[in-house]
Amino acid sequence: MGPKAPRLAALAVFFVTLAACGGSATPTPQTDIGITSDSILLGNTIAQSGPAAAYGTIGNAELAYFTYVNGQGGVNGRKINFKILDDAYNPAQTVPLTKQLVENDQVFAMFSGLGTQDQVSVRDYLNSKKVPQLFVATGATTFNKDFGSNPWTLGWQPPYQGESHIYAQDVLKNHAGAKIGVLYQNDDYGQDYLKGLTDGLGSNASMIVAKESYDVTAANTAAQLTKLKASGADTLFIFATPGFTIKSLVTVTLLHWEPTIYLNSVSNPQVYMGLAKTAGAALKNVTSVGYLKDPTDPQWTNDEGMKLYKTIIASCSTCKPNDGFNIYGVAVAYTMVDVLKQAGTVMTRKNVMDIAANKLNETNPFLLPSVKVKTTSSDHFPIMQEQVITWNGTGWTLQGSLIDERGTIK
Repeated sequence: MGPKAPRLAALAVFFVTLAACGGSATPTPQTDIGITSDSILLGNTIAQSGPAAAYGTIGNAELAYFTYVNGQGGVNGRKINFKILDDAYNPAQTVPLTKQLVENDQVFAMFSGLGTQDQVSVRDYLNSKKVPQLFVATGATTFNKDFGSNPWTLGWQPPYQGESHIYAQDVLKNHAGAKIGVLYQNDDYGQDYLKGLTDGLGSNASMIVAKESYDVTAANTAAQLTKLKASGADTLFIFATPGFTIKSLVTVTLLHWEPTIYLNSVSNPQVYMGLAKTAGAALKNVTSVGYLKDPTDPQWTNDEGMKLYKTIIASCSTCKPNDGFNIYGVAVAYTMVDVLKQAGTVMTRKNVMDIAANKLNETNPFLLPSVKVKTTSSDHFPIMQEQVITWNGTGWTLQGSLIDERGTIK
């Protein structure tokens, strides 16, 4: 991404008060903490340093979208202020930083907090305070599946278990005799993907011949991949964050191993595939899934949503336009603004949470055509459609049609 995204110290604050346009809205008694007559304060924790720092650009892209919205007059006359804290992908830092945002800064809601373990670590706290924990930047299935017991928390992106179910069906269809080896992160994030794959394979789960986990503090995954190759696996699933994914793809090539590779969506942006290729990865026979428009795909050159994305992201000096994490950030910020707009004059935490969890029916210009962002009183998974993609040497190619994951979560 252009100049490198800022990596702040763990307790450093990136706080930008965005310029407002137009006059203030008439004050209304139906507001809440973090809302004034002309502003909305949202909080965020994200990894701008540490093992998952590649995701840090998401916050910058979200900020760029909020800046754009404020330049168009804001949300019902209010500007969005967005306060971002760097937790370095470490739950031990996520907890105090979240409490700082809620108790000291008095944010209206937490928005797009990153990381499965990180967001689980503050879920009980935020629910006890009745502070919206909206559209967490993780596909961990629990954030939507367990809405009944955590009614102030909601995910956004497709759930990892649903994504893995798609991979399982693709293997059964196209690689029926596969011997599967799985590399996964040793926490809820990796285990969620593994569960989805196992459930998706069903009675064919014995196709998994080996599983190896790695810790986020590890230097690399070479030892695990060596064991997976030795197991006789000819199909490799990599459920990892971008840094470990790049290292793993390179290691596979160094091992002179040519398995069919399935790569999880949260590590598949073209930018990082390019880094892996530059570092020596062969990148043969790689499959993943997508639900966002790919900024590097020429088929979207004249697409109005892509044009808008590139206009917005151009205002972010640290954001690389071709980084898929940036279009993710703009897309989820679009949904957040949509919810705030629908809240109208009833800008309360309860109303905003109700709209997000039960009443979304959005066509988002940054998602693949026909992908809907939708929630109902009985279904709290906003996005449940993805499409298989395969690596063509320089980018991703869409395969087949959209696959609906609803009904696949166990």
